[in-house]
This record gives sequence, C-alpha cells and structure tokens, in this order.
Amino acid sequence: MSDFILSRKGSAGFVRRGLRLAAVTGAGACVLLVGLLVLLMPGIALEASLKGLSVWWEVLFPALFPFFVLSEVLLGFGIVHLAAALLDPLMRPLFRIPGAGGFVLALSFGAGYPIGARLTSRLMEQNLLSRGEGERLVAMTTTSDPIFLIGAVSLGFFGRLDIVPVLAAAHYGGAMLLGLLLRWRKDEPEPEERARPAPETPAFGDENRLPESKLGLGRVKQAILAMHEARMADGRPFGIVLNQAIKSSLALMIVVGGLVVCFSATLQLLLHSGLLLPLKHVIVLVLQTVGLEPGLAGAFVQGAFEVTLGNAASAAGAGPDGVPAALIDRVAVASFVLAWAGLSVHAQVAGLMGRTGWRYGPFARARLLHAAISVALVYLLWPWLYAG
Repeated sequence: MSDFILSRKGSAGFVRRGLRLAAVTGAGACVLLVGLLVLLMPGIALEASLKGLSVWWEVLFPALFPFFVLSEVLLGFGIVHLAAALLDPLMRPLFRIPGAGGFVLALSFGAGYPIGARLTSRLMEQNLLSRGEGERLVAMTTTSDPIFLIGAVSLGFFGRLDIVPVLAAAHYGGAMLLGLLLRWRKDEPEPEERARPAPETPAFGDENRLPESKLGLGRVKQAILAMHEARMADGRPFGIVLNQAIKSSLALMIVVGGLVVCFSATLQLLLHSGLLLPLKHVIVLVLQTVGLEPGLAGAFVQGAFEVTLGNAASAAGAGPDGVPAALIDRVAVASFVLAWAGLSVHAQVAGLMGRTGWRYGPFARARLLHAAISVALVYLLWPWLYAG
C-alpha cells in the first residue's frame, strides 16, 4: 500500500514538472514570436509602445503613485496592525482572512489594481498572512479603482453616467462574492511552513483568550496598543519612512510602466499580424451560441491583454451593419473585462507577488470566476439599478 502511495506521489510530481517545463517552453516561444514580430513591424511596435507609455504617464502614474507611497507610510506607522485588530471579527468569519486583510481590501477598492497585490505581498513578507490567505486576498482585491470605472469607462468610453450604479455594483459586489466563495477553498500546505505570529486580538467570540493584562481594554484600545507596538518595533523616523516609501514606489511604478508598454506593443503586433483571428472566431461562435452580438468579440480579444483597450472596444461594440449592440450587453462585456483585468495587470500582480510563493493558476481561475459573477450581476441588477 505504501509503495502504491509513493508511486502515485511520484507520478503527480512528474506531471507537475512536465507542466512546468511546458509552461516555460511556451513562454519562451511567445517571447521569440513577439521579438520576430517587432523586427517585421517596427513601426507598429514603436507606435504602440509610445501609446502605452502615454497611458502610464498620464493615467497610471498620477493615479497609483500617491497610493503606493501612502500604503508604505501607513505600513511603517503600524496602521495595518490597527486595522487587523479592529477588522478581525469581520474578516475572519466572512472571508477566513485575518483582520489585516481589511486594510488591503479598503485601499485596493479605492486605488485599484495592482495596489492589492503590493499590500498583500508586504503582509506575506511580514508573516501576517499565509500563502493560502494571500492568494485568496489578492484574488478578491484585484479590482479597478472608482476613478477609472466612472471617469474612463462610464464617461470616457460609454459617454453616460446612468450605467455607473450597475457597473460598480457588479464589479465590487462580484469581488465580495468571490471572496465569500473562496472562503471555502481548501488551502494547500506551503512548501516550507512559515511560523506566523498569532494575531494581536482574538477572533470573534474568543475574547476570553486575551492575556490578563488586556482583559480590561476595549477592542479600540487593543487596536491602538497594537499599532503603537508595531510603530515602536519599526523604529524609523518619519523622514526615513517617507524617503524609503518614495524610492520603493518609484521603482514599482517603473516596473508597472514597463509591463504596460510591453503588453501594449504585444497586443498591437498580434492584432496586425492576424495571429489572434482564430481566437476571435472562437469567441464569435460562443457569442452567437448565447445570443449576443458577434461584434463584441473584439472587446474580449483586446480585453484579454489590456483592460483599457478592452473597455474601449466593448463600448464601441457594433454589428456588421454598424448598429451598436444592446447597451446591457456592452456593459456586461465591460464588466467582464474589468474583472478579468487583462494579462498586463496579471503580469504586474505576478511581479509584485513573485517572492511570496504565490501561484498564478488559482489567481487566473479566480479572475475568470469574478468575470463570470460580474456579468451575471449586470443582467440581474439591470432592471433595478440602471438609471436610464
């Protein structure tokens, strides 16, 4: 029996190694293909790169950089420990995540991707989250920011504000439902178990486990004490905290900009080369099967790579006669693209989470699940929330 179990484990390990090798080989082949396309179409690559650089400088940098700096300063001053103590009774029963995850949830909903990945990686590096908790947290906090959803998508691409309630409820409500569903996911053991310190405050209903010295303190006092202890343990003066926050945030923004430029050029090269036509034809067949306008297929193709281009294409989706697709269908596609977030954002998340043992497979499945939930919520909530 033991020999049988060992043989099965060995076979599973062989399959995993084979899949890993296939993934690396496929990634290398894609890089070579893109390099060849750059040599064949340098003008298109340059134009797309400049467009991606413009998006990074004019949109992403002013939107993300202040939040990156703010999050680093808040971490340095122990605010995350304050949030952990206050939000633990809410986060653990709902999402099976420590209270520190509430800090990530609030900032990520306000700042948008990839701030959730940045904060989650920092908490995992500080052993405040396990790998399973970090994977579930970054899955539910990879969301758009309200400024992009309202200003760029609703007003900029669709030219109307009456879709904001539906789009926002579907996007953020879908993220919360995703977190509730992932609560029941069984976390696999980490390759190397890391000792994680116990939370400063007990889970809901465990107040009797508090040390005697804290029995007389309320939860708010405990939270303030936890923040003070974390601040004393850090020990850096404000000037150094701010200086280091700016330096690390600038480095992160450069990485984000490089990925945006890279994926912008890659998408345009693949579109102009015709290599994405088979994918588009498959999506057209799927849309025809479910009764949606085939002209929306381009939004799915572009949205698979880049969220901004995908939303622009979804707003402009029309049939062969030039008549725009039904508004509810275009909003549903935009909601799908926002939730999927594009491979450009996926690469940003992977870069930020790379040192934590995070796995891409569960994240990609969670993005697809969030996208499906968001589309369903658009159709479900449209009769009640559409202001038009």
